[in-house]
Amino acid sequence: MVGPGTRQRPATTSTKGSCARIGAMTPPLAGLHVVECASFVAGPTGGMTLAQLGADVIRIDPLGGGPDHERWPVAASGSSYYWSSLNKGKRSVAVDMRADEGRELVLALVTAPGADRGVLVDNVVGRRWMSYDALAARRPDLIHLRVQGHADGRPAVDYTVNAEVGLPGITGPEEGGAPVNHVLPAWDLITGLSVSTGVLAALHDRNRTGRGARIELALADVALAGVANLGWLSEAAERGSERPRHGNHVYGSFGVDFACRDGERVMVVALTEGQWAALCAVTGTREVFDALEVALDADLTRESDRYRLRETIAAILRPWFLARDFPQVREELDAARVLWGSYRGMTDVVAAHRRGTHPVLADVALPGGGQAITARSPLRWNGEHGEPGRAPQLGRDTARVLAEVLGLSDAEIGRLAGAGVIGAGDRA
Repeated sequence: MVGPGTRQRPATTSTKGSCARIGAMTPPLAGLHVVECASFVAGPTGGMTLAQLGADVIRIDPLGGGPDHERWPVAASGSSYYWSSLNKGKRSVAVDMRADEGRELVLALVTAPGADRGVLVDNVVGRRWMSYDALAARRPDLIHLRVQGHADGRPAVDYTVNAEVGLPGITGPEEGGAPVNHVLPAWDLITGLSVSTGVLAALHDRNRTGRGARIELALADVALAGVANLGWLSEAAERGSERPRHGNHVYGSFGVDFACRDGERVMVVALTEGQWAALCAVTGTREVFDALEVALDADLTRESDRYRLRETIAAILRPWFLARDFPQVREELDAARVLWGSYRGMTDVVAAHRRGTHPVLADVALPGGGQAITARSPLRWNGEHGEPGRAPQLGRDTARVLAEVLGLSDAEIGRLAGAGVIGAGDRA
């Protein structure tokens, strides 16, 4: 049993499992230790963000893995690309949290002494023994950030909160009737970045005051804050109705997709007066739009008028794109400094990665065999993204972490493994 009387070695500043370097510098969060007990996207994204900046993030995993351990997409070897990528750069400790000794191990890891310890990120529900009050009783300066679905405790995921804030009803083709769900779990990802922001803010406060922090972050609140901060709720309140769907048109400005002669498609956007002028110049339509402004009493240097006349503008520009193959379109738009992007499939992105086009992407070896394409931190320190961090393996670091952080002997670790309280992990 691990308890207050158990022998503990002094806290170390090991960063095993985190990114060892960012460029040629010591990573900014080196020496920080975070315990993560979270599944799916939001919590693990927050921990991954901290790990890629140098923190030693220790994942607490149930024996056999959590509900997302084998989530799709998966490699031919059976390893989850999803789990491996979201948890890279972390250390995994596999514990039976249904056992008293297993719970005590977790509590000891979370509340271990040291100025750079005592930080927990979780999204657990119903574990009273892991509540803030229970943990703070053992370490008063604990920083505990809990990710929730709704603030009142009801469950939620990205796809449910996105429906609740009204986005599927304004997404999709103009003639569509049914709501259109999104594919990207954007609110989960934003919540994950908010997790890392909250942890760092609490650490700054603790360094100044010595106080711990109980932080709760609801996915539904993140979604509500997002649409409110964009002004969309204010607009709906004033209109008294939903915003109409506009397909691929950019709302409130000019932006839409065009087909090239060879079938390739591009997305062209003109948010500013300068971008609009560049688009008119490259397509040779300046005089046409001058005449249109006079005929329709419009000023196309204004976003609102470009939005109001979006269909007319698109019809005038469409022949220019249809008369050119994509390579010519690309060359001319780039030369004119038009704001645009090409439509590409994910296989195209993979091919570009193989050519070395995207420095933020990296290949990491999966423990079960094969490789995953994952990402380094998007933050560039002194021009460098840093290393992505190695792919995790369930329970791989159990023995090492228990020895380092709690000072358990080989005999103690062997007894716990033999009793099924912990995974064998790196003892094998």
